[in-house]
Amino acid sequence: MPIIQSAKKKLRQDKRKQKINEQYRLKIRKSIKEAKKAKNKKSASDLVRKAYSVIGKAAKKKVIHKNKANRLKSRISKLLGAK
Repeated sequence: MPIIQSAKKKLRQDKRKQKINEQYRLKIRKSIKEAKKAKNKKSASDLVRKAYSVIGKAAKKKVIHKNKANRLKSRISKLLGAK
């Protein structure tokens, strides 16, 4: 455990940020799964749009790398094209 006050504060900040980042990752996984399930239904475009939004926000907050975000979006868009 850290002894110095600034190190203690950094540890608290890191733990808080870790929880937030994990929530983003869970949202990404959930939205991608939903989009894949509904790939042949009418609601697929809405779910894909939602997944795009979640992925974009995570990339903007630097939870995931921007290239990974683009790759995920590309893979999701292929689902719509395969109708």
